[in-house]
Amino acid sequence: MADILFQWSDEYSVGVEEIDEQHKALVDLLNNLHQAIHERHGTEVSRQILDDLAEYTRVHFAVEESLMRISSYPDFDNHKKIHTALIQQVIELQAKLDSGTAKISFELLHFLKQWLMHHIVESDKLFGKHFAQVGLATAWSPQIKTAMSQPKAWWRIW
Repeated sequence: MADILFQWSDEYSVGVEEIDEQHKALVDLLNNLHQAIHERHGTEVSRQILDDLAEYTRVHFAVEESLMRISSYPDFDNHKKIHTALIQQVIELQAKLDSGTAKISFELLHFLKQWLMHHIVESDKLFGKHFAQVGLATAWSPQIKTAMSQPKAWWRIW
């Protein structure tokens, strides 16, 4: 495998287990895309991984936003605007890829990596702190923890 693009570490933890696990899944998808590009698997394989990454990102944002609404997160509107802006950029990128005016590249990967790192550290950590402060559970029950330890196909059900 090529060098890993994004190495997950506890510094990225927001303290909400569900969100942290979803962030790890996003990191895995970024690393899969990096590997596909590095190993020259072709446009079709890279595009499928990018599409999976885009779809998972939409699901992840929906989960985050739902938790924000449940917990009455005071910066919800701003956080949602940030999510909406990235989704719009992804939609525009997919259109450019479809028209042949853009390519999946290492520069794109580095943009996505930087965006995710900064978003977690600058925005999601604030939400994690709020979530804990309002007294909501930040860790999974033992039963959910067991289910989540199964192969990573779990995210497809969200």
